[in-house]
Amino acid sequence: MRFLFCLLLLLLCVGCAPGRDLPDLPPVANGPYQLGPGDVIRLITYQEDALTAEFRVSDSGTIALPLVGPMKASGLSTDMLAARVTEALVRKNLLVAPSVAAEVVTYRPIFVLGEVSKPGQYPYQPGMTLVTAAAVAGGFTYRAIDDYASVVRTGKGSAIEGKASRQTLIAPGDVITVFERRF
Repeated sequence: MRFLFCLLLLLLCVGCAPGRDLPDLPPVANGPYQLGPGDVIRLITYQEDALTAEFRVSDSGTIALPLVGPMKASGLSTDMLAARVTEALVRKNLLVAPSVAAEVVTYRPIFVLGEVSKPGQYPYQPGMTLVTAAAVAGGFTYRAIDDYASVVRTGKGSAIEGKASRQTLIAPGDVITVFERRF
């Protein structure tokens, strides 16, 4: 009888593990990376050193281009941004046929909280998964639930929270919380 009581108690505790009831996190969208606030990009204008520089996407989603002014960057791919900069340079009669390229220099950071050795802010790298993010943060502690975690992802003006497995791809700006085991 005592064994059944202990087994029932164990099953109840496992069923109430933190984060267990979160919905699954939607996967990272396929397609080209979309710029967002905090990203640092490099615009390269061929043979125009004065128009080649690095820019940080502001909280309002814009970059401040010399001679052109503020330009929306958030939500655009690097190719789309390069095309818009090219159009703006032609429209303002600054260049006749500019060749502009854009690349991400620094992605928005990720944040890893909870049961990792070194919680904090870390640079994002393309292809990161939940387990690589935990590794960057010093690895899981001995108290960690290491087969899933909570991820808060912000996009298009709203934030969603979901449960992510070890292989789930992480996106720039994600906030990861690694839960503590009950036992």
